[in-house]
Amino acid sequence: MLNKVKYLLILLISILSSSIVYGENLNLSGQSAILMESQTGRILFEKNAYKKLPMASTTKIMTALVAIEKGNLEENVLIRGDSVGIEGSSIYLKEKEVIKLRDLLYGLMLQSGNDAAVAIASHIGGTVEQFVDFMNIKAKEIGAVNTNFKNPHGLPDSEHYTTAYDLAMITREAFSNSEFVEIVSTKSYVSNRTENNYFYNKNKTLWDYEGGDGVKIGYTMSSGRCLVSSATRNNMKIIAVTLNGHDWFNDNYKLLDYGFENFKMYMLYDKSQFVGKVPTEGGIVDYLNLITEDQLYYPLKDGERENVKIVADLPELIQLPVEKGEKIGSIYTYLDGKLLSRNMVVAKNSITKSNIILRLFNRIKGK
Repeated sequence: MLNKVKYLLILLISILSSSIVYGENLNLSGQSAILMESQTGRILFEKNAYKKLPMASTTKIMTALVAIEKGNLEENVLIRGDSVGIEGSSIYLKEKEVIKLRDLLYGLMLQSGNDAAVAIASHIGGTVEQFVDFMNIKAKEIGAVNTNFKNPHGLPDSEHYTTAYDLAMITREAFSNSEFVEIVSTKSYVSNRTENNYFYNKNKTLWDYEGGDGVKIGYTMSSGRCLVSSATRNNMKIIAVTLNGHDWFNDNYKLLDYGFENFKMYMLYDKSQFVGKVPTEGGIVDYLNLITEDQLYYPLKDGERENVKIVADLPELIQLPVEKGEKIGSIYTYLDGKLLSRNMVVAKNSITKSNIILRLFNRIKGK
């Protein structure tokens, strides 16, 4: 493919904006806060979102994510002595008790069991320290570069911290896992135990807020009240994070209200939408039709649509053969001149090389 040229497309509208909302006064009590749309990661509002702070039991969002990815939820876990009697919230594990990993995860995320966190970490990592290494590796993979975990439960440690932005990114990643989504949206759960088997979700967002569907509360004296909430309305899921906020639930409800009142999800272009056609060399047909590889949805405020442009980077000539779905070019999305997204353009059909007689026949037939 030679001599690429850019075509300005009018494909509806498109944006993947990471632009931050300033100026709105939501009267939040939290030291740090953020509101993020889950599918795209667009930041809808922020307050001191990059300040490193302790996060208490919201730590367990990462604990659950790593455990789900690395473990088998149906496997049995033998409880060791070091998982018993952990301070703070507990599901009252007993040494030598056998419990399924799934039950431990529900105890972790609904009941906020610190003993469940240690049991999960010891089982998945072999040691708690190794599991914490897994947590930190995953954080860096996600892009949560201002986060450092020292334990799987969030009890105080001077080197255990995150930011509102990082915690929203971790939550967004966790929401890509269906098992995580199922667990954190559950109001109550009965585990397969003879005692202390009923787990009740402490996250009031599930009851109090329309569309509320997760995710985790946290509190220690040093961290203050920390809360990650999520809600879905009109095909838009948004994540609200408050760190060190005495009015934590109301803070998050204000954030969620702001998001739903000011943003809507738009389908900006559909999957397999026509982009353009490019000349071919040595094929049965003279042109190859190009389409979008994926659809694009994005949250927009009123007035943003007119500032959006899409630019396609396509070759001037396609050398054959080409397979259906083969990546041919890219679509770049801009808002106010800022590059926000790159998606792929692919071949709509397969085209093989043809001999000159067949090409002439097709051209004559086309006339």
